[in-house]
Amino acid sequence: MRLLLAIAAVCTVATTALAKIVDTPEKYRNPVVYADAPDMGLCSDGKYYYMVSTTMHMMPGAPIMRSTDMVRWEIVSYVFDRIEDSPAFSLEGEGGKTVYGQGQWATSMRYHKGRFYIWFVCNGFRGFIFTADKAEGPWKLHSRPPYMHDGSLFFDDDGKTYVFHGSGIVSQLNADLTDLAPDGLRGYSLFGKDEEETGILEGSSIFKKDGWYYLMMISGFVKGHCRREVCYRSRSITGKWEKRVLIETPFDGHGGIGQGCVVEGPDGKWHSLIFQDRGGVGRTPCLLPVCWEDGWPMLGIANPDSPSPGVGRVIPNDTSMPYPSVRGFCGSDDFNGNRLSLYWQWNHNPVDSAWSLSERKGWLRLKTPRTVPNIFLAPNTLTQRMPGPECSGVVKMDVSGMKDGDRAGLAAFQSDSAVLQVAMDGGKKRIAMCEERMKMDSRARAVIGDDIKEVESVPLEGNVVWFRVRANFRAGQDWAETDWSLDGKSWRRIGSRMKIGFDWQRMFMGSRFGIFNYATKVSGGHVDVDAFIFDCEEHE
Repeated sequence: MRLLLAIAAVCTVATTALAKIVDTPEKYRNPVVYADAPDMGLCSDGKYYYMVSTTMHMMPGAPIMRSTDMVRWEIVSYVFDRIEDSPAFSLEGEGGKTVYGQGQWATSMRYHKGRFYIWFVCNGFRGFIFTADKAEGPWKLHSRPPYMHDGSLFFDDDGKTYVFHGSGIVSQLNADLTDLAPDGLRGYSLFGKDEEETGILEGSSIFKKDGWYYLMMISGFVKGHCRREVCYRSRSITGKWEKRVLIETPFDGHGGIGQGCVVEGPDGKWHSLIFQDRGGVGRTPCLLPVCWEDGWPMLGIANPDSPSPGVGRVIPNDTSMPYPSVRGFCGSDDFNGNRLSLYWQWNHNPVDSAWSLSERKGWLRLKTPRTVPNIFLAPNTLTQRMPGPECSGVVKMDVSGMKDGDRAGLAAFQSDSAVLQVAMDGGKKRIAMCEERMKMDSRARAVIGDDIKEVESVPLEGNVVWFRVRANFRAGQDWAETDWSLDGKSWRRIGSRMKIGFDWQRMFMGSRFGIFNYATKVSGGHVDVDAFIFDCEEHE
């Protein structure tokens, strides 16, 4: 099994790591990434396109993706390993305080004078600027400027550096990018919302072309409109700004699209990635051409019957094509190396002393460093995205090292999670499928309880078990099912088909596979995971 997985991993890398930027295919299917990758930031070094997206409370964070054609993407690095600004980042905040739905948000990425720059904030904390000679890393923390919501870093032609943030606000940074400029613009309001913009206006993305400043933002929750992307432009930062709707059209039965950015390729062609909410799978990037019309970067393809410039524009969606592969984002792992695959992220900061790839060679060992009441406060839950339209994940687990009160298994991890586990109570083990729902104080971001329903269980006599979680994210579906096996060949369904939706008030992320082991009574137990086997259906 390990050899087959290793060969598959090598083949994936070999097919995606192309040498230079190639033309965007004329035909492709949206979303080009059918997985959770919101708030995209884009740049190009002339050889590759690079994208960064939000992963909030997941560690390592700020994943950097690389592509040659804007359609096929692969993760090549992370900007940081962990954040230590508060115990909440390690699931140890007072009163159950966490950073669910917080953490790293709406990251801006720039390639400037041969270096890469990353800007992001964590809600309630100061900002971060990281730099690197290569987008593939290593990344180095440069500074911690003040907090500025949804900031877009911008290097102007005159050598000044700005962050465009909030709802049309700009602040200037000092020359070494460590703080606000003492004599520069600070919280300067570029324009006021017009009467139509009654909802949210955020997700800034600034760029400059032909002497014009262009500020793109998402316009959401406006009565009578679907989600949309708008743009403001001006000849000077402190001058008059005018507005246009770049795209406003429902797409593929999932509403409108909004928030993202544009990038110019080395051939002078412009492209955009804008995300769409697709329920339980999360927020998915859609690729649109940029058509310059009257000096505006209109997104998608013009519709001659449109009542206004941005309304009803066509989003490319060739349904005769398969969805682009997500195997640069998600995949199998035999745990036979000396480091985890880039597919994986921990839920909050990991306890590094409580996991190992070397204590049992070829296996991932997960230990229980402390007792917790539920999976939502469990340290060292290892996750990766669950993509659409359908996917499955399988683990083989040795549970001989469990202690009384321990819970270990595989979950469709979400605010409401479908959990397949071995539960050890009174010295006896059972396989159980549970529906587990997080109770959260959304203002404090604190887990204050849980609603656990054990739907079905069967005794487990041995110590080795296979678990499988399957998910369907087609329109109107958004569910997960669970199966178990004692040999990895003959499978038995257990429990119920559970809805796994997208909940912005709690986790605020797409659904994920989660491999977990936690203690409810006494710490010190462990389980070993032989492999994770990933599969997905990329054809409709």
